[in-house]
Amino acid sequence: MRWALIVVAGLAALVLVCVVAGLLLPQSHVAARSARYRASPATVWAVITDVSAFSSWRPDVKKVELMSTPPAPPRWREIGERPITFEQVEVDPPNRMVVHIADASLPFGGGWSYELAPADGGGTTLNVTEHGEVYNPIFRFVSRFIIGHTASLDGYLRALGTKLGEQVTPIPGTPARQPKWAVSSPSRN
Repeated sequence: MRWALIVVAGLAALVLVCVVAGLLLPQSHVAARSARYRASPATVWAVITDVSAFSSWRPDVKKVELMSTPPAPPRWREIGERPITFEQVEVDPPNRMVVHIADASLPFGGGWSYELAPADGGGTTLNVTEHGEVYNPIFRFVSRFIIGHTASLDGYLRALGTKLGEQVTPIPGTPARQPKWAVSSPSRN
Protein backbone atom coordinates (compact mmCIF):
# COMPACT_ATOMS: atom_id res chain seq x y z
CA MET A 1 0.00 0.00 0.00
CA ARG A 2 2.83 2.35 0.88
CA TRP A 3 4.48 1.82 -2.54
CA ALA A 4 1.20 2.53 -4.30
CA LEU A 5 0.92 5.87 -2.47
CA ILE A 6 4.50 6.73 -3.39
CA VAL A 7 3.83 5.95 -7.07
CA VAL A 8 0.59 7.98 -7.09
CA ALA A 9 2.31 10.90 -5.34
CA GLY A 10 5.19 10.73 -7.80
CA LEU A 11 2.84 10.77 -10.80
CA ALA A 12 0.88 13.68 -9.31
CA ALA A 13 4.13 15.59 -8.77
CA LEU A 14 5.19 14.90 -12.36
CA VAL A 15 1.88 16.19 -13.72
CA LEU A 16 2.15 19.28 -11.51
CA VAL A 17 5.68 19.98 -12.80
CA CYS A 18 4.42 19.65 -16.41
CA VAL A 19 1.49 22.01 -15.75
CA VAL A 20 3.65 24.64 -14.02
CA ALA A 21 6.35 24.43 -16.71
CA GLY A 22 3.66 24.68 -19.41
CA LEU A 23 2.15 27.75 -17.76
CA LEU A 24 5.58 29.40 -17.78
CA LEU A 25 6.09 28.75 -21.50
CA PRO A 26 4.77 31.25 -24.05
CA GLN A 27 1.50 30.27 -25.70
CA SER A 28 2.85 31.19 -29.16
CA HIS A 29 5.89 29.86 -30.98
CA VAL A 30 7.57 30.20 -34.36
CA ALA A 31 9.42 27.31 -35.98
CA ALA A 32 10.95 27.22 -39.47
CA ARG A 33 12.43 24.35 -41.47
CA SER A 34 13.68 24.12 -45.02
CA ALA A 35 14.52 21.44 -47.58
CA ARG A 36 15.88 21.38 -51.10
CA TYR A 37 14.25 19.32 -53.86
CA ARG A 38 15.44 18.43 -57.37
CA ALA A 39 11.96 19.19 -58.75
CA SER A 40 11.10 22.59 -60.24
CA PRO A 41 9.16 25.18 -58.21
CA ALA A 42 6.12 24.57 -60.47
CA THR A 43 6.21 20.84 -59.70
CA VAL A 44 6.61 21.36 -55.95
CA TRP A 45 3.84 23.99 -56.02
CA ALA A 46 1.49 21.60 -57.82
CA VAL A 47 2.01 18.93 -55.15
CA ILE A 48 1.67 21.16 -52.06
CA THR A 49 -1.46 22.89 -53.37
CA ASP A 50 -3.31 19.73 -54.50
CA VAL A 51 -5.28 19.40 -51.27
CA SER A 52 -7.37 16.48 -52.49
CA ALA A 53 -4.21 14.36 -52.94
CA PHE A 54 -2.70 14.98 -49.46
CA SER A 55 -3.74 11.58 -48.17
CA SER A 56 -1.81 9.88 -51.00
CA TRP A 57 1.57 11.17 -49.78
CA ARG A 58 1.24 12.51 -46.22
CA PRO A 59 1.25 9.65 -43.68
CA ASP A 60 -0.47 11.84 -41.06
CA VAL A 61 -3.49 12.46 -43.33
CA LYS A 62 -5.88 9.55 -43.82
CA LYS A 63 -8.58 11.49 -45.68
CA VAL A 64 -9.33 15.01 -46.92
CA GLU A 65 -12.79 16.57 -47.10
CA LEU A 66 -13.02 19.58 -49.42
CA MET A 67 -15.25 22.25 -47.89
CA SER A 68 -15.20 25.01 -50.53
CA THR A 69 -15.45 25.38 -54.27
CA PRO A 70 -13.85 28.01 -56.52
CA PRO A 71 -13.84 30.95 -56.55
CA ALA A 72 -13.86 30.77 -52.73
CA PRO A 73 -10.44 30.30 -51.13
CA PRO A 74 -9.59 26.65 -50.48
CA ARG A 75 -10.97 25.29 -47.20
CA TRP A 76 -10.63 21.64 -46.21
CA ARG A 77 -10.68 19.21 -43.29
CA GLU A 78 -7.80 16.80 -42.85
CA ILE A 79 -8.74 13.58 -41.10
CA GLY A 80 -5.79 12.11 -39.26
CA GLU A 81 -5.20 11.67 -35.55
CA ARG A 82 -8.02 14.21 -35.17
CA PRO A 83 -10.01 16.20 -37.74
CA ILE A 84 -8.56 19.66 -38.38
CA THR A 85 -10.09 22.31 -40.64
CA PHE A 86 -7.73 24.53 -42.65
CA GLU A 87 -8.16 27.42 -45.00
CA GLN A 88 -5.82 29.17 -47.40
CA VAL A 89 -5.49 32.83 -46.46
CA GLU A 90 -2.72 34.06 -48.76
CA VAL A 91 -1.47 32.82 -52.11
CA ASP A 92 1.15 34.02 -54.61
CA PRO A 93 1.69 31.11 -57.04
CA PRO A 94 4.24 29.54 -57.25
CA ASN A 95 6.13 31.47 -54.57
CA ARG A 96 4.14 31.68 -51.36
CA MET A 97 1.09 30.19 -49.72
CA VAL A 98 -0.25 30.68 -46.19
CA VAL A 99 -2.80 28.40 -44.55
CA HIS A 100 -4.19 28.43 -41.04
CA ILE A 101 -6.30 26.30 -38.76
CA ALA A 102 -9.92 27.41 -39.03
CA ASP A 103 -11.24 25.59 -35.98
CA ALA A 104 -11.33 27.49 -32.67
CA SER A 105 -12.42 24.38 -30.71
CA LEU A 106 -8.96 22.76 -30.79
CA PRO A 107 -6.41 23.00 -27.95
CA PHE A 108 -3.97 24.52 -30.47
CA GLY A 109 -4.07 26.89 -33.41
CA GLY A 110 -1.87 28.66 -35.88
CA GLY A 111 -0.78 28.36 -39.44
CA TRP A 112 1.99 27.74 -41.92
CA SER A 113 3.76 29.83 -44.54
CA TYR A 114 5.16 27.90 -47.50
CA GLU A 115 7.80 29.81 -49.45
CA LEU A 116 9.32 28.35 -52.61
CA ALA A 117 12.43 29.62 -54.37
CA PRO A 118 14.53 28.30 -57.22
CA ALA A 119 17.62 26.62 -55.76
CA ASP A 120 21.13 27.38 -56.96
CA GLY A 121 22.03 24.78 -59.57
CA GLY A 122 18.38 23.87 -60.19
CA GLY A 123 15.53 22.52 -58.17
CA THR A 124 13.56 24.18 -55.41
CA THR A 125 14.09 25.27 -51.85
CA LEU A 126 10.93 25.06 -49.75
CA ASN A 127 10.90 26.97 -46.48
CA VAL A 128 7.98 26.27 -44.13
CA THR A 129 7.29 28.48 -41.12
CA GLU A 130 4.86 27.51 -38.38
CA HIS A 131 3.29 30.30 -36.34
CA GLY A 132 1.72 28.11 -33.68
CA GLU A 133 -0.25 28.53 -30.51
CA VAL A 134 -0.78 25.88 -27.86
CA TYR A 135 -3.50 26.85 -25.39
CA ASN A 136 -3.37 23.93 -22.94
CA PRO A 137 -0.31 24.14 -20.62
CA ILE A 138 0.24 20.36 -20.58
CA PHE A 139 0.11 20.22 -24.40
CA ARG A 140 2.44 23.26 -24.45
CA PHE A 141 4.97 21.37 -22.30
CA VAL A 142 4.69 18.24 -24.47
CA SER A 143 4.96 20.25 -27.70
CA ARG A 144 8.07 22.07 -26.53
CA PHE A 145 10.00 19.42 -24.62
CA ILE A 146 8.80 16.00 -25.81
CA ILE A 147 7.62 16.28 -29.43
CA GLY A 148 9.45 19.46 -30.43
CA HIS A 149 8.03 22.34 -32.47
CA THR A 150 9.75 21.19 -35.67
CA ALA A 151 8.66 17.51 -35.69
CA SER A 152 5.59 18.02 -37.89
CA LEU A 153 7.52 20.33 -40.24
CA ASP A 154 10.27 17.74 -40.66
CA GLY A 155 7.71 15.01 -41.29
CA TYR A 156 5.97 17.13 -43.93
CA LEU A 157 9.21 18.01 -45.75
CA ARG A 158 10.38 14.36 -45.74
CA ALA A 159 7.00 13.10 -46.98
CA LEU A 160 7.10 15.66 -49.79
CA GLY A 161 10.56 14.39 -50.73
CA THR A 162 9.25 10.83 -50.86
CA LYS A 163 6.36 11.97 -53.07
CA LEU A 164 8.89 13.63 -55.40
CA GLY A 165 11.06 10.48 -55.47
CA GLU A 166 13.92 11.63 -53.29
CA GLN A 167 15.15 11.66 -49.72
CA VAL A 168 15.62 15.05 -48.09
CA THR A 169 17.10 16.17 -44.82
CA PRO A 170 15.27 19.18 -43.37
CA ILE A 171 17.47 21.95 -41.99
CA PRO A 172 16.72 25.06 -39.96
CA GLY A 173 14.74 27.52 -42.06
CA THR A 174 14.35 31.27 -42.06
CA PRO A 175 11.16 32.33 -40.26
CA ALA A 176 8.70 33.98 -42.64
CA ARG A 177 7.07 37.27 -41.80
CA GLN A 178 4.10 36.98 -39.50
CA PRO A 179 1.01 36.38 -41.64
CA LYS A 180 -1.96 38.73 -41.48
CA TRP A 181 -4.19 36.18 -39.76
CA ALA A 182 -1.69 35.86 -36.87
CA VAL A 183 -1.64 39.61 -36.19
CA SER A 184 -5.40 39.75 -35.66
CA SER A 185 -5.80 36.31 -34.08
CA PRO A 186 -7.25 36.47 -30.56
CA SER A 187 -5.11 34.90 -27.86
CA ARG A 188 -6.55 32.24 -25.53
CA ASN A 189 -5.33 30.69 -22.32
